[in-house]
Amino acid sequence: MARPDGGLLPVRVQPRAGRDEVLGWHGGALRVRVTAAPEAGQANRAVIELLAETLGVPRSSVELVRGAVSRDKLFRVSGRSVNELRARLGGGAR
Repeated sequence: MARPDGGLLPVRVQPRAGRDEVLGWHGGALRVRVTAAPEAGQANRAVIELLAETLGVPRSSVELVRGAVSRDKLFRVSGRSVNELRARLGGGAR
């Protein structure tokens, strides 16, 4: 999804996992696991931190757009195009 203010990134989250990791693309969304619980926004903050680290951007560049209380989320990454995001994350979702 192309946006002038950043690329949109669909993400499927598994909270309370054994470790924080990006698993890759599945069904059009990036699958990630985080150790944080899905309580009081902990898992959302963990996903933002993991995405920022993986993509090499500041945490402030990763914004949760939709899905605050769902496993299926949509993030906007400022300063990165969709093509840059795909390249950093190993291709995937077209």
